[in-house]
Amino acid sequence: MSEEKHHHFFHHHKKDEEQPAGGYSEAVAAEVVAAGESEYERYKKEEKEHKHKQHLGEAGAIAAGAFALYEKHEAKKDPEHAHRHKITEEIAATAAVGAGGYAFHEHHEKKKDHKDAEEASSEKKHHHLFG
Repeated sequence: MSEEKHHHFFHHHKKDEEQPAGGYSEAVAAEVVAAGESEYERYKKEEKEHKHKQHLGEAGAIAAGAFALYEKHEAKKDPEHAHRHKITEEIAATAAVGAGGYAFHEHHEKKKDHKDAEEASSEKKHHHLFG
């Protein structure tokens, strides 16, 4: 038995079988091609996902900014707890900046995927006057 098979935990490897040289990446690439999803479709799907994430980042920035303004108002309205409201305002403002940065990042990822999709489709449209 030890001559025919080597047992490694749950995997059984025979001595005579050859292992693929590429490993996992070739298997995944073969599955993507077998699924029928072209490179263009994959880029368009990623572009759509980045657009959705960009909109979520924008909504988060708006919500956090509105909450920061509310806390600023509360700090003026409630002088007894003004320090607590100012701290909460600063935290909300920081969250708004972070969400805005995330939306900006996703916007650029979306632009990159759009450019890659155009290149993959081989129908790159030139809108430049001199070039």
